[in-house]
Amino acid sequence: MIPTYPDLAGKIALVTGGSRGIGRATCRLLAANGVKVVVSGRDQAAIAAVVSEIQAEGGGAIGVSADCTDASAIDALREHVEHELGPVELLAAFAGGGIIKPGPAEKVTEQEWHSVLDGNLTATFLTVKSFLPGMKDRHRGSIVTMASTAGRLPSQAPVPYSAAKAGILMFSRNLANEAVKFGIRVNSIAPGAVLTERTRHFMSETQQREVAALHPLGRLGSPEDIALATLFLMSESSSWITGITLDVSGGRVML
Repeated sequence: MIPTYPDLAGKIALVTGGSRGIGRATCRLLAANGVKVVVSGRDQAAIAAVVSEIQAEGGGAIGVSADCTDASAIDALREHVEHELGPVELLAAFAGGGIIKPGPAEKVTEQEWHSVLDGNLTATFLTVKSFLPGMKDRHRGSIVTMASTAGRLPSQAPVPYSAAKAGILMFSRNLANEAVKFGIRVNSIAPGAVLTERTRHFMSETQQREVAALHPLGRLGSPEDIALATLFLMSESSSWITGITLDVSGGRVML
């Protein structure tokens, strides 16, 4: 059963990285709550599939492709959305990229380092940078950023990825402190291992069971687990919460 947050109905939400995995699940649950959803990503076909899925379920959605590492592309995305639907009040900055294989820090190339930092931390910064001024002018908004347990605890994740996700956490806390006087809340979600399309592709079933065993609740997360937490943080049910990191990690992180 999808929880209902009546205060979300009629609002406009942008989900970057919205065409797959956690972003896709978030788009669907927002739309089920009466939110007008902007599905953004790089793959036009994947974006269109999510939009069609939402519309078939009776929800409202449009799709706009954008490279979140390109400031001009993000600004063009914002202008398109504002012209088509109106100003964004709910922002899920979930886009991530630059995936590399785990390995020793000294084996990471400079190109890989910049690719992962840009694909995650810089993409989050540029997205927020474009949409924040309008939220400040309107004195309302809820922003949720995407971190990871890799940014919370030492792990086997690639060093640039862990650094990028830890950077997103501190960026979000500072942003929350800055934006609160404008009536804007900013929070982060730090998922553990989530069974997305990418996870299924790169992890064998044996590996999935091994990783699941590292989580006290004994399973991998689902995209819907993270999407449900996002809905809560975007809704007025969390109106007295800002600047937090919500660990949705099956007990992997207990802070």
